[in-house]
Amino acid sequence: MPAIAIKTSSKRRQEAAVQWTLITLLAVGSLVMIVPLIWMISTSFDWAARLELGFPPRFWPLDPSLKNYRAAFTNVPMLKYIGNSLLVAAGVIVVSIFSALLSGYALSKIRFRGSNLVLMLALSTMMIPFEMTMIPQYLLFSKLNLIDTYWVFYLPALNYAFGTFLAKAFIDQLPSSLREAAVIDGAGEFTAFGKIYLPLCAPIVATMVILLFIGVWNELLWPLLALKSSAKYTIQLGLAMFTYNSGINKLPSIIMAATTVSLLPVVIVYLFLQRYIIESIALTGIKQ
Repeated sequence: MPAIAIKTSSKRRQEAAVQWTLITLLAVGSLVMIVPLIWMISTSFDWAARLELGFPPRFWPLDPSLKNYRAAFTNVPMLKYIGNSLLVAAGVIVVSIFSALLSGYALSKIRFRGSNLVLMLALSTMMIPFEMTMIPQYLLFSKLNLIDTYWVFYLPALNYAFGTFLAKAFIDQLPSSLREAAVIDGAGEFTAFGKIYLPLCAPIVATMVILLFIGVWNELLWPLLALKSSAKYTIQLGLAMFTYNSGINKLPSIIMAATTVSLLPVVIVYLFLQRYIIESIALTGIKQ
């Protein structure tokens, strides 16, 4: 009995050591992510930092004020840029999710020869870096006279391979008997998908909305190439041009205020849809 007790105690100490190690690593990782965010928000309210970014960082404004935000909206057409980004994000989300759900449903519930090959080929496109296809894509849209239009964002969104994978994995968990019953009753595939499976896909749709929204909202390289008119700039491109023209060392607190405002839509979308992400993860883990 004493030997068993010693082994049990040793095992518990090892498990406790592993847990504390994980907690420490997660705490350090959290600080690495949170500290710059806190510094950015603090600087955005610090009117004293409008001319020089102090170092070491101050995590409380020396001269608390909303003047930086007023200056940001005065010098940068923030509402215009945010509206452009929302327009781009909305179109990309609709096109991508519609494409991903239809292809995911077909690969999951419609049995056809070569479905696994189709999925593999779709996923293989994720292995190609965007930088390799950027120039050919630009030349193609240039030939089609679509440069400086939002079609350069909407058309590539038809191929959302990761969304197809997520949709297939989610729909795999839904009973195939629902489709079989609908087909027996005379419903077509689009009817079965739209009236039966689509309402059940709300959790995975919410997950894709968040992933797509964050990706589109933070995109800079492709808008920099494809958009020429400043009136069509997205928020990240507009802030990049403002920073380039003014200089981060000249107006740091104003740039921080503009950047803080640009983060708000992402935070709002995430807070609104986060419960659906948890639900989609839970449902995907269920075994039939």
